[in-house]
Amino acid sequence: MKKQDGKKKIIVVLGPTASGKSDMAVQLAKKFGGEVVSADSRQVYNGLDIGTGKVTKREMAGIPHYLLDVASPKRKFSVVEYKRCAEKAINDILKREKLPIICGGTGFYIQAIVDNVIFPEVPPDEKLRAKLEKKSTKELFKILKKLDARRAKEIDRQNPHRLIRAIEIATHLGSVPTIIRQPATLTDYEILEIGIKTDDKILKNRIYNRLIARLRVGMVAEVKRLHERGLSWKRMEALGLEYRFLSRYLRGKITKDEMIEQLNTAIWHYARRQKTWFKRDKRIKWFEFGEMKKVEKEVKTFLKD
Repeated sequence: MKKQDGKKKIIVVLGPTASGKSDMAVQLAKKFGGEVVSADSRQVYNGLDIGTGKVTKREMAGIPHYLLDVASPKRKFSVVEYKRCAEKAINDILKREKLPIICGGTGFYIQAIVDNVIFPEVPPDEKLRAKLEKKSTKELFKILKKLDARRAKEIDRQNPHRLIRAIEIATHLGSVPTIIRQPATLTDYEILEIGIKTDDKILKNRIYNRLIARLRVGMVAEVKRLHERGLSWKRMEALGLEYRFLSRYLRGKITKDEMIEQLNTAIWHYARRQKTWFKRDKRIKWFEFGEMKKVEKEVKTFLKD
């Protein structure tokens, strides 16, 4: 969708987990002729459905969604791959004169698009990785904090894969780059970022209730099925959150009650990290989920300008 001066318009709907992003994106897509491009670092994987809260066909309400189920969970899908695939989807949507709506909570994915980030090529350092893989997540986090305190504040400190990669990049470059913009492809885009703000107490309740609901509809069975199909417990640890704690429960390392308690806490901590990430972006216009009329008015004004 274009404005009068020819600039292409894109909407972004973002916010912490369980804030209602998918519902809002679908409502806006129905109202303004849009299609949704997911920005979720785990929903790109096949089979990671209930655990990631992936939008269902019914919830899509006939609106096309992109960047879901595009990779095997057995290998890491990088932000570089995401950026390339998302830009292709966005341009395809625009060619059909539809409105691209990027929707998700992975701040790094969203930033890759809205700030047109170039990611430095840092090849794997197998010698360093072999050394780091022997360390605990606590030790890895301490190393990263010394190398790059800013990145340490944002990262999932329980995810050894991400900690090792961040240490690898910081060791090679001195720090993990925040933003490196390139003056290409996306400079013709005009972007409206809409954030869903949620009171902490309300969000905590939503996170817990959603967790219990997902357990009731088969989240444990999903993890069992993934493992039977060859997804290793080690890879599930790296995928984090639901897959980490459910895999520990299925291996008998923690009880069901411990799994629920620890997972609920981990999801809440993740939501707080998401909030911290998004707070840095002063371009985001924040609304509560119930303020759909205000959101629609904001989008309508944006598309007319």
